[in-house]
Amino acid sequence: MFSTLLNRFKMAKPKVAFDPVRPEAPFCVIGDVHGRFDLLSTLVDALPQRVSIICAGDLIDRGAQSKEVLGYVMAHERITALMGNHEQLMLDFVGSPETDGPRWLRNGGVQTLASFGVSGVTETSDAETLTHARDALYGAMGEEMVNWLVGLDCIAWSGNVAVVHAGADPNTPLEQHDPETFIWGHPDFRKTPRSDGFWIVHGHTVVDGPKLRDGRISIDTGAYATGQLTAAVLTRDGVEFIST
Repeated sequence: MFSTLLNRFKMAKPKVAFDPVRPEAPFCVIGDVHGRFDLLSTLVDALPQRVSIICAGDLIDRGAQSKEVLGYVMAHERITALMGNHEQLMLDFVGSPETDGPRWLRNGGVQTLASFGVSGVTETSDAETLTHARDALYGAMGEEMVNWLVGLDCIAWSGNVAVVHAGADPNTPLEQHDPETFIWGHPDFRKTPRSDGFWIVHGHTVVDGPKLRDGRISIDTGAYATGQLTAAVLTRDGVEFIST
């Protein structure tokens, strides 16, 4: 008995204490939209006025309104978007449709193509069909929108709060990260608290409700499937969650 308790004591990890959320100025972060323009426009209208808004990636795919979402976010003067893995998959398709197209189409790209008026392509289509679909998509998006997507940053921060799409390596300083980690995540992100005091606001992993725990602020509430899109409003007084 004593030996077992001693081993448990040795294996226990010390709790990491986090300072309260302290952004330099108030701002809002919206979780994964995934083509739900109806939810996005409603949520933006419900957020505090004259406060900047960050979309934490995955604007597109799965939902039926990716074209409308991209156009709205591009034009909105208060919104900044970050790169999500679905935006990366789309750009990979644009760059190499025959090799990277099937993966994107399996993960919601078919719905995005349809929103831009491109049909007749699936993950099993041949290289010629995929290339024609890419050309049609590029033409429908236009060079300005493609370049805007290419130029998306993968991290933003204010005070002791950082915003990324998927997560971060808890053992690596944020400024030393490979951007791919912010876009695709890290296996230790949800297991190990950071030791540098940063709160990380993120999407990518669906949660049944927004969560604030161990330095992580999780806000992907599965909008495309649940009909619930969530934003975190961060001020020096703390964090408030607003959902559609």
